[in-house]
Amino acid sequence: MAKVAIMGFGTVGSGVYEIIKDNASRVAENAGEALETKYILDIRDFDDHPDKHLFTKDVNDIINDSEVSIVAEVMGGLHPAYEFTKSMLMAGKSVVTSNKELVATYGTELLGIAEEKNVNYLFEASVGGGIPVLRPLSRCLAANNITRIAGILNGTTNYILYEMFTNNKSFNDALADAQANGYAERNPAADIEGHDACRKIAILASLASGVEVDAERISTEGIVDITLDDVKCAEAAGGVIKLIGYADIADGKVYSHVAPMFIKNDNMLSGINGVFNGILITGDAVGDVMFYGAGAGKLPTASAVVADMVDSAIHSSRRKLIGWKKPETDIMDDGAEKSFRYLIRCKNTEQEIMALTNTGIVYNENGTVAFTTEAMTAKECTTLSDKLGKVESAIRILD
Repeated sequence: MAKVAIMGFGTVGSGVYEIIKDNASRVAENAGEALETKYILDIRDFDDHPDKHLFTKDVNDIINDSEVSIVAEVMGGLHPAYEFTKSMLMAGKSVVTSNKELVATYGTELLGIAEEKNVNYLFEASVGGGIPVLRPLSRCLAANNITRIAGILNGTTNYILYEMFTNNKSFNDALADAQANGYAERNPAADIEGHDACRKIAILASLASGVEVDAERISTEGIVDITLDDVKCAEAAGGVIKLIGYADIADGKVYSHVAPMFIKNDNMLSGINGVFNGILITGDAVGDVMFYGAGAGKLPTASAVVADMVDSAIHSSRRKLIGWKKPETDIMDDGAEKSFRYLIRCKNTEQEIMALTNTGIVYNENGTVAFTTEAMTAKECTTLSDKLGKVESAIRILD
């Protein structure tokens, strides 16, 4: 029997507790032994909980207990999650987590400690909630050179954009609706400004490339500037707008961004709606592979956490090989030579547009014109926009 601990008893932590308890026989069958929760760490009191004897407010109870071999960190945030996780690994305990901010920021260091101590640091739940994607990326697609990742990685922004397209809601109204339904936090900045998706694409790109991709150097835009005019133009062009975490991997370099992108209706990502996530991974041998499902939520996320706990039990004597290393050289491509087509919305006339670029107009109503460009760099797009002088938005196209 493996003794385990849960750090944090919020939405995900309580889900982890429930799955270990309610699905005990299934978990034991897959792990080769039963998992028994010995501690739950939380600063709050749970006097009415049926297992109130499991709760502790002192992290040292877990660190110093040699019986505990696996710890689930589901606290969220950087501190004290980083310090607690590091202490657990240093004490020879495997740690699993749903904390994408921690993995994106300190993952390289924590993976190094896990390797040194011959324990596991696993984080399937940090990307895509309950969607199995990190394990397939590292194992099932191991024969491939991963060349591209494009993903809808944030359910909140996907819900907002879906409401804008489907119900003609303004950004502010769609955000308020998301908050009322519990899909967006009171302070939604991490979602709508793209930071959450940035951390997730950094983890995916690091795993795919085998070296650390610095989230701080990923160009990140949110959806706060998307308007109903953009929606109308995208619909007229035969597609939708999604917040995309994007990474290209080639010749030892990684280019990555998070930004709203125009997607044609025949693209697999276009039909992923509401709070669901979808991740399109391209390998040089397998081609395109899609991962789809619930990107968040109590039990979907907890399901991925417990799966990592099962994996840690199975690999208790020989650690599971998953992760990345610190790069020996700078692997980040600044994207200066990266070309995309653009969907441009402006107040210029068709004649003014055609005088500067050989392109087709996709929308022309009430003084607003939209057109798609040929592939060009960001600098070339800026130059074109400056020449037009009346550009209101320029959105990359995901081809």
